[in-house]
Amino acid sequence: MTPRATYRLQFHARFRFEDAARLAPYLSELGISHVYASPYLRARPGSPHGYDITDHLSLNPELGDEQDFRNMSAAFIAAGLGQILDFVPNHMGVGGADNPFWLDVLEWGPGADYAGWFDIDWDSDNRYLHDKLLVPFLGDQYGVELEAGKLKIKFDADEGGLAVWAYDAHKLPLCPLHYQMVLGQDDAELERLGDMFADLMQWRPQVNERARELKQRLAALIRDRPNARIALERSIKGLNDDWRALDAVIRKQFWRIAFFGVAGDDINYRRFFNINDLAGLRMELPAVFRHAHALIMRLIKEGVLDGLRIDHIDGLLDPKAYLDCLHATTPRPIYTVVEKILASHESLRSDWKVEGATGYDFANLALGVLVNSASEERFTDTYKNFTGCATPFATIAYDSKIRIMENEMASELNALGRDAARVARQNPMSADFTKQILQRAIKQIAACFPVYRTYIEFDAESDGADRRDLDWAVAQARRIDRAIDPTVFDFLNKALSGKLTAEAKSGFSRVSVLRLAMKLQQYTGPVMAKGVEDTAFYRYNRFVALNEVGGEPHRFGVTPAAFHKANAERARHWPHAMLATSTHDTKRGEDARARLAALSDIPEEWARQVQIWSRLLRARRGEIEGGAAPDRNDEYLFYQLLLGSWPVEMLDRPDAAALEAYALRVKEALRKSMREAKLHSSWSAPNADYEDAMQSLASAALDPNNAGFLSSFLPFARRVARLGVENSLAQLVLKLTAPGMPDIYQGCELWDLSLVDPDNRRLVDFASRQNALRSILVAIAGNRGPAMRELMDHWQDGRVKMAVTALLLGLRKQKEALFANGDYEALQLSGDKSERALGFARALGDAAIIVLIARFPGLREQDPGWGATTAQLPKGRWTDVLTECSFESGDAAFPLAKIFAALPAAVLVKSSPS
Repeated sequence: MTPRATYRLQFHARFRFEDAARLAPYLSELGISHVYASPYLRARPGSPHGYDITDHLSLNPELGDEQDFRNMSAAFIAAGLGQILDFVPNHMGVGGADNPFWLDVLEWGPGADYAGWFDIDWDSDNRYLHDKLLVPFLGDQYGVELEAGKLKIKFDADEGGLAVWAYDAHKLPLCPLHYQMVLGQDDAELERLGDMFADLMQWRPQVNERARELKQRLAALIRDRPNARIALERSIKGLNDDWRALDAVIRKQFWRIAFFGVAGDDINYRRFFNINDLAGLRMELPAVFRHAHALIMRLIKEGVLDGLRIDHIDGLLDPKAYLDCLHATTPRPIYTVVEKILASHESLRSDWKVEGATGYDFANLALGVLVNSASEERFTDTYKNFTGCATPFATIAYDSKIRIMENEMASELNALGRDAARVARQNPMSADFTKQILQRAIKQIAACFPVYRTYIEFDAESDGADRRDLDWAVAQARRIDRAIDPTVFDFLNKALSGKLTAEAKSGFSRVSVLRLAMKLQQYTGPVMAKGVEDTAFYRYNRFVALNEVGGEPHRFGVTPAAFHKANAERARHWPHAMLATSTHDTKRGEDARARLAALSDIPEEWARQVQIWSRLLRARRGEIEGGAAPDRNDEYLFYQLLLGSWPVEMLDRPDAAALEAYALRVKEALRKSMREAKLHSSWSAPNADYEDAMQSLASAALDPNNAGFLSSFLPFARRVARLGVENSLAQLVLKLTAPGMPDIYQGCELWDLSLVDPDNRRLVDFASRQNALRSILVAIAGNRGPAMRELMDHWQDGRVKMAVTALLLGLRKQKEALFANGDYEALQLSGDKSERALGFARALGDAAIIVLIARFPGLREQDPGWGATTAQLPKGRWTDVLTECSFESGDAAFPLAKIFAALPAAVLVKSSPS
């Protein structure tokens, strides 16, 4: 079942199944067809997002029990709502003590039952890691924490197992082969059991079964014999008190606990990006796939789930094979979309069995068409003059990707260099290519990659798009590092495209070549994500409205022609793809971005204001790293964050309590921004002095006693906020009417001025939204035109946004086939102000709608009226769904002044035959 519209809910300990159940009537009344749920399978305790799953076969107990879940599902069904689940196939949460599969691997190493489930390199170049798993969860150096007593052996009386615990939080099971070192010789029965544990290898292949039996005997012995318990406690205490003795036990294990800072160099398991406690799964293995999807398939079969959003599809070894398997396994047809970030020149793979992507591309498209491209040069000059930053974004992105590969993701790069060298040595013609030179070339290729990844498969050659992107990356890499012999790049190009073994008797193993290519594909995506989105986007602050997931900040706006082309392509190829404007991943809320977009209409005023604010706030606070703190680039970001996220209720006279609460949010976003930028501070090495200086600037700006700054800032903030409302409504109308299936992120039916996560996962006041919807439905059921004008006049409460949402979701329900499968055609606009509007038509058979939105509210503020600007409407009588105003269109073009008399958008439905 294809959804009409989804509503994203973020589940966590403070928003549970029972809370969602209570929302069912409200969501249905709003016009939603499906709840789009964040992951709710069992995750790490305290998980704020659910992406760190520890058990695919059970629900997260922090959200409620099985009955609570059933009650929620029943409430949804009773309200006519289906469910879409955000599903995570790429990785699991590790660390802690909650993932039994991970604990099994720690206990038994490469011989563990589940060793093959995780993407672990047991043959690391670091010999001390041979057959060991690096566990980088210590907050300081291993020796420091060991001597400080932060690592302790504990006995599990129920299981009969022994483990080292780090900080009483991370469980690291001891291999039973070495229990003898802990059980000691002070008690005869413990000594005999220790000898039996040491003899476990003689029980192959039933070693694990025998170990479990011995553990049960140990548990019984400790339970029944006080003297044995005392002897074991004494032995454990002796080891815990003698760090050298404890180290001797630890050295025998299949794991090596280490300082988190060494992960970038030595880690030998694939992670989700560079997050140590999210370990990659080998979902290409049938056993892993069956296990991970068992509960999901049951819920689909029972009719609880109608679809899946597949998280981080690019992390999988073979995304197409995964999607084929998913399609073949589901017990009934479901709606499937993938989280896929596409470059502007890139298309979603046509052979993927999905309805489309999750809408990051649309978020950037809808915002981009509201940005006034004519202001680019002025914005660039303002940024350069204020900050001194003149480096192009492409250079910043390249440098950031290099930095990520040389630091946080160096270990993965080292492994790729090693594997490439092993392939090269298979043929005398390439045997002299050393690991170091191949690794250097791979780093350059990855840094130049124009897309997240390519998609070569074991059973298919690379396609034209893959070859184009790979060829481009290799060509750029050659140009940048001319010291590398060109034949090295030739070899890698052939290896990474699969051409190296295209002919018989190539001298190379096809399997090893393709495995190298596919491993590199899993690497370039995280490098792009961490290098660009999570580093470069926080360094290049020219206009942060454009620094969004999947965005390209160097493209200052989107032309109407590009907007229409993208929509027409989606209508033809992916008519049911998800459309998003806010998500749990967006770095700023949809209305914060729309508000900032209004700055592109008034670039001179923006340039003047930032200079005034800086003079009011900046004082010399001493020198940090040779420059004034904070630097001008971070300061420039700060002013944009304030304008975009300034709460509507604080636009007039903010009180001290409100300012204090808001300041905490802004400071948290600033701290994250500075650490992600990795220039003056970072997550691995926080610079407290610099961060404090930035926090001090924010405190000064948001001090209720700072009348100078606030009296200068607030009038401009009020003006931009009012202009932003028009952009917000235009953006909303585009999402609810363009080809695709719209998603509303929780709470965004009212204004969404949130900052980067975790700010965008704050609890939503649903009670106020329910009350607002009731009043709105009463108001628009009467005389809609005056009601909408009244709501627009009082835009501050956000109810005008909710009204537009409810009306257009109602229209989608009435004309479901049109919105699901209708054609798309750009509307012709004429006149000297035609660039200030945008229009398109959707049609299916006799059904048709026309959508018009006004752009550039700042220009219209300075130069009101539409003059002779017109739209070429098809002949007939048309009624605006939003205001119920009717327009009679003859053969002549229709004036936009009449269409936009009440709102900056109109959705026209033909109300009578022509």
